[in-house]
Amino acid sequence: MGKPLAIATLLAVTFVPMYAIADGDHHAAVQADALKWSAPAAYGRGALFAVVKGDPAKEGMYVVRLKVPAGFRIPAHTHPNDENVTVLSGSFNIGTGDKLDEKKGVLIKVGGYSYVAKGMTHYAWFTEDTVIQLHGMGPQGITYVNPDDDPRKKSK
Repeated sequence: MGKPLAIATLLAVTFVPMYAIADGDHHAAVQADALKWSAPAAYGRGALFAVVKGDPAKEGMYVVRLKVPAGFRIPAHTHPNDENVTVLSGSFNIGTGDKLDEKKGVLIKVGGYSYVAKGMTHYAWFTEDTVIQLHGMGPQGITYVNPDDDPRKKSK
């Protein structure tokens, strides 16, 4: 075996994702109708949340889905880790800044993707019923710029 091939083989073995080795999870298949939806306290009335894989509150990779009705808004907020969003149905409007402004932002259509770096202040709104899939490394969370916007602090 020549040196370049030996090094390539070593690199291929060395960089196997650690979560696959650690928990023996080499394959997963999840059907949409098997997801367990619940109302997330962090997003306010009308939103539904389902964990596809992992746990966004813990260290490691996670995949979750958020289902929202037309007219739903997520005020300006940040996350402690990068956020990756793919639109599965409907559409997703995202903007950056400290206050939700529907005159600014980008419309992401079905199949589109959005990335926001950890700590970046951003907001979102939805003009139609929408399902987005979020993935990244946990622990993930949400901190609203204006504490009064946080649905976890409002009386039910």
